[in-house]
Amino acid sequence: MPIIKKSSYPGPPIHHFNGHFETILPSVFRKIMGVVYERERIDTPDRDFLDLDWSKVGSKRLLIISHGLEGSSERHYVTGLVKLFNQHQIDALAWNNRSCSGEMNRQQVLYHHGASHDLKAVIEHVLATEDYAEIYLAGISMGGAQTLKYLGEEGSALPQPLKKAAVYSTPCNLPDSAATLRLTKNIFYKNKFLAKLKVKMAEKAKQFPGILDESLLPNVKDFDTFDDHFTAKLHGFRDGQDFYRTVSPDNWMAEITVPTLIVNAKNDPLLIDRCYPVALARKHKLIHLEMPERGGHTGFAVKGKEFSWVEERLLEFLASK
Repeated sequence: MPIIKKSSYPGPPIHHFNGHFETILPSVFRKIMGVVYERERIDTPDRDFLDLDWSKVGSKRLLIISHGLEGSSERHYVTGLVKLFNQHQIDALAWNNRSCSGEMNRQQVLYHHGASHDLKAVIEHVLATEDYAEIYLAGISMGGAQTLKYLGEEGSALPQPLKKAAVYSTPCNLPDSAATLRLTKNIFYKNKFLAKLKVKMAEKAKQFPGILDESLLPNVKDFDTFDDHFTAKLHGFRDGQDFYRTVSPDNWMAEITVPTLIVNAKNDPLLIDRCYPVALARKHKLIHLEMPERGGHTGFAVKGKEFSWVEERLLEFLASK
């Protein structure tokens, strides 16, 4: 029963008063210095492209990192992992979801929590062009959902070099996580994500005239409406609820075949109920569930330390023999 009953997280700095402060302060103020990427652009099977950012130290081990909603390889929670793993002589590859690398993608789609096909394309490219003895996956928030979905979809067919995975602040059940964005206390996160995504949908509507009703965008005030009229329509789902149910990673997590760590703080403002897969972890020998009391969403800061606790925790889990 790999439920970790007592987390090793010592707790946040004293001025991180609650889950919102623990989430927002690192997002706004945390800076990781010294990470320099080498960018590679690859083609996808549907004639689109993905931008991959490499940070190599000459290792035979590689960490592949999947970022969160409206994030990129430049987010602090990505560069923190890159720098930490590089310091421990492990190469890092941070891939950018479509439209997240600074340039709009080509095709009549964007990206979403269920875009495990793009993670698969990245992994297949690495296997075809590089020679790593061990590959690890790390996913943060939405990237964690993509990672868990990919692992379950592949099941026993995972590539042999892929040894372990770890995710954190991850919506294991997408309908429940989406429900948190309807709460008044989470209006900051809702507005932040919506503002960025509405800009991208407007650009996509201009790129492909007639597929989306751009005139609706100024009146969109919540994710249910946005996902009904834009996310679902663009990606072939009936509506937002169909999208949430269809791509939710817990549809596949029982099929995971490599050791996988899930770290979700109990005070994460964007996770509730089924986002904490306790029942599955109790019976699944390879899923390790750790639920610290504190940490917020992609927070887990530690006073006086460059790296967050969860970054050190992922290193401990993934790099240990």
